[in-house]
Amino acid sequence: MDLENNASNSSAAIPQTEKTVDIDANLGVEEKKQVYRKLVRKLDYHLLPWLCILYLLAFLDRANIGNAKIAGLTHDLGLSVPQFNATLTIFYVSYSVFEPLTNVLLKKLRPSVFIPVLMIIWGAVMTSMGFVKNWSGLMAARWFLGLAEAGLFPGISFYLSCWYRRSELGVRTSIFFSSAAISGSFGGLLAAAIEKMDGIGNLAGWAWIFILEGLLTVIFGVASFWAVYDFPDGPKTRFLKPEEKQRAILRLKQDKQASASYEAFQMLYVWQALKDWKTWLGMIIYSGATMPLYAFSMFLPTIIMDLGWNTGVVKSQLYSVPPYVLAALFTVVVGYLADRVNRRGIFNILSSLLAAVGFAMQLGTRSPAARYTATFLGALGIYPCIPNTISWVSNNTEGVYKRGVVLGFVIGWGNLNGIVSSNIYFSSPNYVEGHSIVLAYLCLFLCVGSALMMVLLKLENKKRLEGKRDVWVEGKTEAEIHALGDERPDFLYII
Repeated sequence: MDLENNASNSSAAIPQTEKTVDIDANLGVEEKKQVYRKLVRKLDYHLLPWLCILYLLAFLDRANIGNAKIAGLTHDLGLSVPQFNATLTIFYVSYSVFEPLTNVLLKKLRPSVFIPVLMIIWGAVMTSMGFVKNWSGLMAARWFLGLAEAGLFPGISFYLSCWYRRSELGVRTSIFFSSAAISGSFGGLLAAAIEKMDGIGNLAGWAWIFILEGLLTVIFGVASFWAVYDFPDGPKTRFLKPEEKQRAILRLKQDKQASASYEAFQMLYVWQALKDWKTWLGMIIYSGATMPLYAFSMFLPTIIMDLGWNTGVVKSQLYSVPPYVLAALFTVVVGYLADRVNRRGIFNILSSLLAAVGFAMQLGTRSPAARYTATFLGALGIYPCIPNTISWVSNNTEGVYKRGVVLGFVIGWGNLNGIVSSNIYFSSPNYVEGHSIVLAYLCLFLCVGSALMMVLLKLENKKRLEGKRDVWVEGKTEAEIHALGDERPDFLYII
């Protein structure tokens, strides 16, 4: 897959304040492309597989409470519907509040330390959930689970944006995020198998789901001290030779990414993020995808069980597998296409409309077969929008810390809307309120928000190409122009 375009960009694209020597300057255009393709493949092989496993585990641990519910969790602990929904809600409170800070910590503490520590903590919390005896214990565990998991998704999204060019980021983020969909199918299969341990050690089947999946996370967390690498310019990036590190940094600078160079943290970057209109509109768009995602992932097993097929617990878990598998594949396809055409907004719009059709079907029919089919449309439409929106925000935000802060706010606000998804599914078996609110999020926030973002970015690009923003750099030095990041007049936004 050739995603390495413009490998021969002039070194004039590199800010003169931080000129990097092009060690391949003596190579021809095609030879340089071949060298860069080889480097990108090496990055893919060393970065993506492990990150996919980590996010699969994170989403598995986050959503397995839905599998535990139909395995008897609410009955054994005597939980009412509001109490169960509260255990879902409290996760997103701690998860969202901590997220804006995590990318700053990731940069300062290094990925090879920060990510493994987070995993070990949340794996231990997950394991402890298997021993809770009441609602209070479950609430406490879910609070700390959200706190520990908060750094992974924004951290890895930011991390990937520091390794790949803008035209390469979409498909990589999609591959990484598709593991969330895979975890949905894997979670159903795993839960169906673990439930058979019911009674072993005087523990219920739902308790074993928490214990075994938590221990699995701890094991991978320990292994991550060796399997997670630092940034391209870091001394711990062991899999790259010195000349490959130079290429990795140079190609980002050729892509006009200031994030390829070192920055010291300043509060200035936080204010830049807060003053950027793209931050706020990105938050709205992302919430239009995340709220439906969490509603879908947490309640799908219950929705399937309520279709009236008399499937039983195990079969309900298994019926939840196919929608997730197709969603994972479609997510990667959308990410690939978005990279190829260098457009992101249109894919959000089309995908959101597909999901909207699925939830409209849930509202408009009582046929179990039609409603099960609708779950496929919902999954296919929701899942691609998460990585596509994150890639869109990353593409259009420049500077290491500014991008990290913006992603923290966007992802944090989106996940805070998980509180909504946790408290809208009450009226079994039709769930009219829940499906209606999800439909509103898809149409208003995701679809209309993406359309508005496209229009505003297109207008801004037009002004820059016409030279109407050149006044922003008049009288400034090279270093000052470089510090403007995505406000540089020659920085064109991805639409």
